[in-house]
Amino acid sequence: MWRCLILGRKEGASGPPRTSVLGRWCSLSPASLLWSSTVCLSRRVTAASVARPTSTAAPSVSLPTTATAPARLHAGTSTSRSVVPSRRTERPPNENVRLAARVLWRIQKDTGIVSDSQLTSVDKLEDHVADMPADNLKELKIDVHNFLDYCPNTRHGVEYISHIFGIINCNGFTLSDQRGLQAVGVGLFPNLCLVNHDCWPNCTVIFNHGNQSALNATFHSKRRIELRALGKIAENEELTVGYVDFLNVSTDRQRALKHQYHFDCTCKSCSEHLKDGLMMAAKETEGNKPSDELVKEVQELSLECLAKVEAARTAGDFHEVVKLCRECLDKQEPVLADTHLYQLRVLSAASEVLSYLQFFSEAAEYARRMVEGYMKLYHPNNAQLGMATMRAGVTHWHAGLIEVGHGMICKAYAILMITHGPNHPITKDLESMRMQTEMEQKIFKQNECVYHSMREAALQNKPMGMMAEAVSVEDNVKARFHKQ
Repeated sequence: MWRCLILGRKEGASGPPRTSVLGRWCSLSPASLLWSSTVCLSRRVTAASVARPTSTAAPSVSLPTTATAPARLHAGTSTSRSVVPSRRTERPPNENVRLAARVLWRIQKDTGIVSDSQLTSVDKLEDHVADMPADNLKELKIDVHNFLDYCPNTRHGVEYISHIFGIINCNGFTLSDQRGLQAVGVGLFPNLCLVNHDCWPNCTVIFNHGNQSALNATFHSKRRIELRALGKIAENEELTVGYVDFLNVSTDRQRALKHQYHFDCTCKSCSEHLKDGLMMAAKETEGNKPSDELVKEVQELSLECLAKVEAARTAGDFHEVVKLCRECLDKQEPVLADTHLYQLRVLSAASEVLSYLQFFSEAAEYARRMVEGYMKLYHPNNAQLGMATMRAGVTHWHAGLIEVGHGMICKAYAILMITHGPNHPITKDLESMRMQTEMEQKIFKQNECVYHSMREAALQNKPMGMMAEAVSVEDNVKARFHKQ
């Protein structure tokens, strides 16, 4: 059976201070480490002593979570009477208040221990209330006030309730919907709180909604959080995850970690400023680089453009977003390298909005350039790289570029098999797309004209209201068909 034990944190390890437990360790292979968490703890966890699985799929341990909390989830069961409001409020409590109510109920009911696999009570975690800046502390006090307004008969004092809210703020995991498209809340999974941060981690955390659709209940799986290995992990090597996205220069990542998690990151990537040069590089052509003044000017223009793009996206003016991105890219391309963060952000915004407007050919070109830049910066098995490659592959598929699209979908599938596992809904969707594009690619290689005529017939079944305002997908396909 699989066991995950904890080892006391080594000197200089990154991450918020917590407690520690000792255990035994062995090496783990990629995708063989899959840990579903129920509890909170310590500062350092290493590869645990486990029995090798007989199957190739990564084993999992079900996590008892609750499905009833609409935005935030906590390991446990349904809420009890102690958190039901004694009087009606003008509006329902926010997600922080609801999660705090669940945590306090669980502590009162089971002293905070959900199961034998839980290693510590939730209230033993660090809250970092004393380290919070004034604005965050003000928000925390508002949450405490709203909680007391919602649950005035609680037996807990203000200081203890503030402690719980502090734990939620710096220990929560963002949860997405089943397809990974939208954040739906934050879960508190105490066991995973023991895993420290590293900007170049050897594990990733994935939320799996499970599967209840099989006719045979034997094949049903529960909702769980999974800690998955990104590569081979040596004996006694610390298990780490990334608390923030790697696609920022080291000083920005350190600032974000200090603000949200209240510690100074000293990992190798930050200490040695690894890949910072690539992320802010200028374009080199035949050994010549643009002047520092020109690079600075384009970078400042890029920041202004990204702010305008965000405002236009928020206002729903997507054609203005496309216009801004095109103008910005025209100025960036001769000056900034293809790995420059500002250019990658503009490419991401442009490809996303153009795909939404169904200008797939142009969106595919931007998506290809974006993924090529990501591949030079991200860990090869990074989950975000896999998702971006999948979206780029689908965009090429929609544009009729079946060979490139199929290749990208296959690359994304290989990454997500490690980061998400074969049973995750996203991986299953990707497997279906891989099989579909493989079949279409065979038709394309046999007879391109037949492929495009079949594609055109399929596209004509789409509702006309979904077509872009200027050029429809059908026109793009017809133009390509007539050229051939």
